[in-house]
Amino acid sequence: MEKVRKDGKKNPAATANILSKIFFWWLNPLFRIGYKRRLEEEDMYEVLHEDRSEVLGKELQRYWDQEVQKAAKEMRTPGLTKVIIQCYWKSYGMLGLFTLVEESIRVIQPVFLGEVIQYFENYNPDDRNSLNKTLGYAAGLSACTFCLAVIHHLYFYHVLRAGMKIRVAMCHMIYRKALCLSSSAMGKTTTGQIVNLLSNDVNKFDEVTIFLHFLWVGPLQAAAVVGLLWDEIGPSCLAGMGVLLFLMPTQTMFGRLFSKFRSKTAVLTDSRIRTMNEVVSGMRIIKMYAWEKPFSALVTEVRR
Repeated sequence: MEKVRKDGKKNPAATANILSKIFFWWLNPLFRIGYKRRLEEEDMYEVLHEDRSEVLGKELQRYWDQEVQKAAKEMRTPGLTKVIIQCYWKSYGMLGLFTLVEESIRVIQPVFLGEVIQYFENYNPDDRNSLNKTLGYAAGLSACTFCLAVIHHLYFYHVLRAGMKIRVAMCHMIYRKALCLSSSAMGKTTTGQIVNLLSNDVNKFDEVTIFLHFLWVGPLQAAAVVGLLWDEIGPSCLAGMGVLLFLMPTQTMFGRLFSKFRSKTAVLTDSRIRTMNEVVSGMRIIKMYAWEKPFSALVTEVRR
């Protein structure tokens, strides 16, 4: 198949300086166009070279081929999760620093605010030392607010981009595999299953990359918060933690139920797509024998 490549505008992110990347100034020209008129496809920038499907797919495919060869030698089934971790753990692991710094700032902010409030509660106009300390706390509180806003958006931009890379690489591998399936393998799968993989299942990578770092940052933040609360109100703080510990198994249970229902939905979606493909491919015969009404009822039923 011949490659079709549409020339687009050069992506300014490729040549943006460090400040432009931190504050997203490289997007200002696009925002100006969007402010003046509705954005069109021609206004979009080219995809960065490292974000192209071909580049991402080949990189993940290389790790997958290595895993398949290694699994064949060890007489085991190759693991896709292991391959994804090997391919992206370095780039994604570095993003954990954003999470750690952001959540640390969230813990420090109330401490600074508490010191400022305490100064006004015990106000003494003659105590210049306390005033200077409070001004420092106020400056720290302002700096924390500024840093939090910057780091928060940088974190979400990069983790969503990391999820996008995994999703695009997986779509590349699925598409490549679908083109190479043998006749016997094609009999064991359906178009609906492939469409489900490309349209629904791979989208989970966009979501999981957002929250994955909180699995290790969350306990650290909880320990720091409990320590601060213990210093302020004593053992009473454990009551709130007890409620949170009670809610965790409940959330896990609902998550498993959601996963179970989602699996059932995927089966129904597969059946619907398979039926629609068969109806579309056999449309001439349906018209020839005037079977429009029965098949219309069938399609309505599977789409209900």
